[in-house]
Amino acid sequence: MSKKLKYAVVGCSNFGKAHLNGLVAMPDVEIVALCDVHMDICEERKQEYKLNANCYNDHREMLKNEEIDIVTVATSDKAHTHITIDALEAGCHVMCEKPMALFTEECEKMVETADRCGKLLMVGQVCRYAPGFVKAKELVEKGIIGELYFVESEYAHDYFGREGVDNWRADKDREPIIGGACHAIDLLRWIAGDPVETMAYSNHKMLTKWPVNDTTVAILKFPNDVIGKVFTSIGCKRDYTMRTVLYGTKGTIIVNNTDPYLELFLEKIDGAPFAAGQLADITEKVVKHSIPVSINNHNVAMEHQHMKEAVLEGKPLITTGREGARTITVCRAVVESAKCGMPVKITYTV
Repeated sequence: MSKKLKYAVVGCSNFGKAHLNGLVAMPDVEIVALCDVHMDICEERKQEYKLNANCYNDHREMLKNEEIDIVTVATSDKAHTHITIDALEAGCHVMCEKPMALFTEECEKMVETADRCGKLLMVGQVCRYAPGFVKAKELVEKGIIGELYFVESEYAHDYFGREGVDNWRADKDREPIIGGACHAIDLLRWIAGDPVETMAYSNHKMLTKWPVNDTTVAILKFPNDVIGKVFTSIGCKRDYTMRTVLYGTKGTIIVNNTDPYLELFLEKIDGAPFAAGQLADITEKVVKHSIPVSINNHNVAMEHQHMKEAVLEGKPLITTGREGARTITVCRAVVESAKCGMPVKITYTV
């Protein structure tokens, strides 16, 4: 394609840098504008990436003055909704970071605006682009581990001292199941389908000065009688991990977005194990295989590649606004269940 897509990045801190890293490597992309409420950060990124871009501290001024094809929204979570809506109404496609928003009603407004304006809205649920998780889904869809019966994922990430610029992470509305474990919930939705009910428990023992619970465990009912579990902790003392385990009637997959391999356990059939790099026999009937994968756990470049192909070639998006909204619907149900101490039915509105 000869056309260069004109990009603007709103939010130039850590998430903004991740997006800039992906965008500057794409030859058919031109970054025409940067925006951040802290102009010094904006100017710093312009110099760091040697960009011929204009800097703004108000996205509305940016939208008024610039010709933009795609706006990347990489701000604090609370700002996603109004910036996305403004960009869509200004005639831009939008790539919005996860979580799409903190409340389902906000997601609904974002989706409605995209539909009304005839623009693409993509949500940065980056786990769907991580090589290990992509491989795991491929194995499940090929029936390698048989029929799923239990799936689990976790978001374990120590936020101590990581409140972020202007303390955006330590917001009273940013429950960890929304701000962090939306990754794990979206991943399981992608693999097992939309859950219909949840029962959840939360506590607050690690980041006691933060205004939200720091640990949540959610049990989920998925279609086809599949049971699921999501664990999240933003105060745990361990390395960051999104370890995910998929149990099927013929085998089990263990995958972590921080490991260079995926573990696959399969039973022997006529003494012939699945040819995937056998490491060792675990029992007489089960064989462990190790499948190499890349550790690209924040594959933002691939997100932008998909967005570019959707805009220029009409290819379907993977992580649409509707997908992002349905993930937040599950997250909100988990929060509600943890607060009321009862199971909550999950109702999808988009």
